[in-house]
Amino acid sequence: MIPDSGDGSSYGSVPERRKKKNKTGRNVLLIFGSLVVIAALVAGGFVFNLINSFDNKSGKIADAFPVESSRPTKSAAAEDAVNILLLGADSGGGSGETENLPNVPNAGRSDTMMLVHIPGDRKQVFVTSIMRDTWVDIPGYGTHKINAAFSYGGVPLAVQTIESLLGTRIDHVASVDLEGFKGLTDAVGGVDVNVPLTFTSSHASGYVFEKGVQHLDGEHALLFVRERYAFSDGDYQRVRNQQTYMKALIDKLLSRDVLSNPTAITNSVNELSPYIQRDDSLNAVALGQLGLSLAGLNKSDMHFFTLPTSGVGRSADGQSIVLPDEAAIADLGEALQQDTVGEFVEQRGL
Repeated sequence: MIPDSGDGSSYGSVPERRKKKNKTGRNVLLIFGSLVVIAALVAGGFVFNLINSFDNKSGKIADAFPVESSRPTKSAAAEDAVNILLLGADSGGGSGETENLPNVPNAGRSDTMMLVHIPGDRKQVFVTSIMRDTWVDIPGYGTHKINAAFSYGGVPLAVQTIESLLGTRIDHVASVDLEGFKGLTDAVGGVDVNVPLTFTSSHASGYVFEKGVQHLDGEHALLFVRERYAFSDGDYQRVRNQQTYMKALIDKLLSRDVLSNPTAITNSVNELSPYIQRDDSLNAVALGQLGLSLAGLNKSDMHFFTLPTSGVGRSADGQSIVLPDEAAIADLGEALQQDTVGEFVEQRGL
C-alpha cells in the first residue's frame, strides 16, 4: 500500500462519477442518535404503546451474529459493559450504485459502521466511528476495505470482522436508514442547527445553507448531513456537520417541549421505528432499560471519536484506503476488554 499525504484531501475531491449525478453516503453520529432517541423516549413514558410500536414496526436481522466458536469472550472486568455495533444506511438519495457499497438488510446501501461502548458503571457512553475505507483483515477473505465484509458475508461477517479487529465481543447489532430522520425531525417541529459555514448543497438545485443558526425541517436536515462535495475536506466536514445536527436533535428530543408532549413522543417513535433493523434481543424493553440506566447522563458524558488511523493511502491495486493505526487499535481493544475506555480516551486526548 502507498501512503497519501494523510490530510484527507483525497476524500474531498469531486470524482468523475459525480457528473453522472451520483450521490454519496452520509451518517456517522446519526445511527447512534437513533437508538438514543428510542431508549430515551421509551424510558420516558407511554411504555406499553411505545413498546408495541417499536417492536412491531422495526425489523429484525436474522442470524445477526457469527458462529459462537469464532467469537471472543468477555473478560470479567467488562461483564456489565454493553457493546453495540451500528450500521448506517441510506435508501433515499445517498450512496449510488457506482460507489459499490453493499446493502444493509432491509435498508439502504452501507457506508457507516460505529461501535457504541457503554461501560458497566453507566456513567459515560463512548462511540467509535469506523471509516468505511479502513483497510483490515476480513476473516476468510484477506485484506479489504472494512465495509466489504457486508458483501462477502452480510451482518454476521461484519460483526466477526469488528470482533476480530478489536478482540472484544459485540452484544447487539442494529442498522438505521437515515430516511427515518426526515420524519423524526418534522415530528418534533424541526431543529435549530448552528451551521458552521455557508455552502451550497450539491443534492438540491442551488439550495444555500447560510452560516449561523438555522431552523431545519426534515428535508433540509437530510441535505445538511449528506453534503460532502461542497467542502474542500469532504467527509471530514460532513462528519462535523453530522455531529452538530445530532447534538441539536438530541437537545430538542430531550427538551421539556417534547418530553411533556405525548403526541410528539409517540410520533417520534412511530416515524423512526420502521427504519431500524436489529438483532432479536435489541427490543424496546431492552432499549428502555438501557435508557433508564443512562438517565443521569449529560451531553458532556457522551464521547465520540474515530477508530485510530495512520492517514490515507492506496492499496496495491490502486484503491483509496484508510490506514489503521494497529498499535492504537490494539490498545483500544484492551481498553474495551478491561472496561477502561474512559482512560484510553483521556490518555489520547480524544
